[in-house]
Amino acid sequence: MWEEEGAVLLVVKKSRFYAHLYRITSVEDIADVREMHRKKYRKAAHHCYAARLNLPEGLLEPFGSDGEVGRPGMVLLYLLQREELASHMIVVSRIFGGIKLGPGNVSRAFRDAAAEAVAVAAAGRE
Repeated sequence: MWEEEGAVLLVVKKSRFYAHLYRITSVEDIADVREMHRKKYRKAAHHCYAARLNLPEGLLEPFGSDGEVGRPGMVLLYLLQREELASHMIVVSRIFGGIKLGPGNVSRAFRDAAAEAVAVAAAGRE
């Protein structure tokens, strides 16, 4: 069963990035959390995610950019790796604000939102 550990909203040029960090325990949790985000943020065009899950057969590290430019799913996975977060998942849902950001700015916004969610979770553990 998954559990939310941190969540933030980041606004960049009117686009809203909703970032959530979850503790997960199974492959099914990954699908469940992604589906929940699609329902919760129906107006979002993109729901990018990355997960790291320890399994008996090894470490699973799926990610996805949901058609968004700049490969933000990979950026989210790198953040989980850098922070050494296993059994965790980050999902960032973007609601477009009408101003194109470009691939570099999009990736940075996804990364910054996710990093803030990780920081909120870390502060909650202290």
